[in-house]
Amino acid sequence: MTGETTLREAISRLGKAIDTLEHTVELRLEKEQDFGEAEAEVQRMNADRARLAQELDKSEARAERLADANKEVSRRLVAAMETIRAVLDR
Repeated sequence: MTGETTLREAISRLGKAIDTLEHTVELRLEKEQDFGEAEAEVQRMNADRARLAQELDKSEARAERLADANKEVSRRLVAAMETIRAVLDR
């Protein structure tokens, strides 16, 4: 009976080891899936960041053009006011 008991114990330990291995593999696959999802999220965030940076550059360029136009309009208004004053002073 000792041989039969030892065989049953070995089979039991083998079953437990297989169960542990299966559980470990499942955990590993879950972690890899989580990592893949995180990596995809980082890629989406990088794409968003690049798009936002490009939009910011365009907005800054537009703001600069508007500031330049504002300065030109202001300069022309001052010139027009001086011309009007000169005409009124005559």
